[in-house]
Amino acid sequence: MAETNNPHTGEVTAPPAIVEETAADQVTLDPELTAVPPDAGVNEYVTAWFKRVRSGQSGVLPVVGGLIVIIIIFQIERSRFLSALNLVNLLQQSAAFIVLGMAEIFVLLLGEIDLSLGYSGAVGAAVMTILAYPPINLGWGPAILAGLAASAAIGFAQGQIISRLRLPPFVVTLAGLLFWEGFLIWLINNQSPSNGGSIRINNATIYDIVNGNVSVTASWIVLAVALLLFAAASVTRDRRRRAGGLVAPPLSLTVAKIAAVAAGGIALVAICGANRAVFVGTTVKGVPWVVPIVIAIVVLWTFVLNRTRFGRYVYAIGGNREAARRAGINVHRVRVLAYTLAGLTAAAAIIILDSRTGGANTDIDGGQTVLYGVAAAVIGGTSLLGGRGKMVHALLGGLVIATIYNGMGLLSLSADIQYMITALVLLAAVIVDAVSRRGQTAT
Repeated sequence: MAETNNPHTGEVTAPPAIVEETAADQVTLDPELTAVPPDAGVNEYVTAWFKRVRSGQSGVLPVVGGLIVIIIIFQIERSRFLSALNLVNLLQQSAAFIVLGMAEIFVLLLGEIDLSLGYSGAVGAAVMTILAYPPINLGWGPAILAGLAASAAIGFAQGQIISRLRLPPFVVTLAGLLFWEGFLIWLINNQSPSNGGSIRINNATIYDIVNGNVSVTASWIVLAVALLLFAAASVTRDRRRRAGGLVAPPLSLTVAKIAAVAAGGIALVAICGANRAVFVGTTVKGVPWVVPIVIAIVVLWTFVLNRTRFGRYVYAIGGNREAARRAGINVHRVRVLAYTLAGLTAAAAIIILDSRTGGANTDIDGGQTVLYGVAAAVIGGTSLLGGRGKMVHALLGGLVIATIYNGMGLLSLSADIQYMITALVLLAAVIVDAVSRRGQTAT
């Protein structure tokens, strides 16, 4: 398809197909694939990776390295940090941060922000709790779907206001933060005026999202199936790329990646399979249900961003909104859908949080909670300027935040110190992002 010349500006505009292909390459290819020839071997890939790191494009390397350092420090200070009980508790603590970070990534990729997600997600979680609470006693499945739909509708409405009226997302979502905070208080107090601003979860299945465990046997079976699917998908993807004349990593690197994922999965199931009961004579084993749930959400949203037209358009708009608009992308529709998915995902995060605490509460600090979501995304590697980020960044950033709070809790540090240390970690992540962008510009 040929390029077109804009009669008003004289600029050359790429057709939609070209923009879509460019955005797809930007998010589906491994970074080193764009710097090596199609027949490159392992040495060429390693060399290209080192060049990228030296130029400032270090990817998740600083986050992973920082997480390892934090874990080592806390283990030295408190030997029980790496105990099975504490590690499983850390996974449960990080789940809400991770999912809320994924919700925020949808709008951060556009170069925007949603400050209302803490309370809009809490409204959805409250709807779920009310529907699962007497006298309604709706089943857990319909109750959860209704809660997700409620928050998605909030995201849709705010996205329409932002896009159609061309209002600043910061102001609109700040207003949303205040409005939905008030609505949450009214909703819970109106439904349960005698319970002191809270509604306890009356459904065992919802409560077990965080507090229940998959059996050890089932955990190993699920891991084996997941690894087989991951290996098959990785090998098939590489074969298709080679058959199409595109760049694909050597088989040895693909095998190494599969082996690394397998090692991590085995370690996870082994740790969770250890008895972590506090009281003598009792047994608590198995992977918490929230772990496979969070992993499934990461995989689903990664697929949406990397393998769908919507995902490609999100990256294109975040990279250059005006160019995306001139290329024929419906910017309004993509922005509204991004805010809708952000609201839906935020509801999932607060449902996880309410499952852990045992109910929906009016005293939830949605403002602070959403900032943790932003922090999880940014610490993991997502850019605040838009156009760069992955769902796995929220996973890594959420683990960092939970690790910091978990470790500082074991050290009995006061709240003021915890807040300041978390702020410094977030500031360090932003500095890394800024230096990385400058490095790319320089090269």
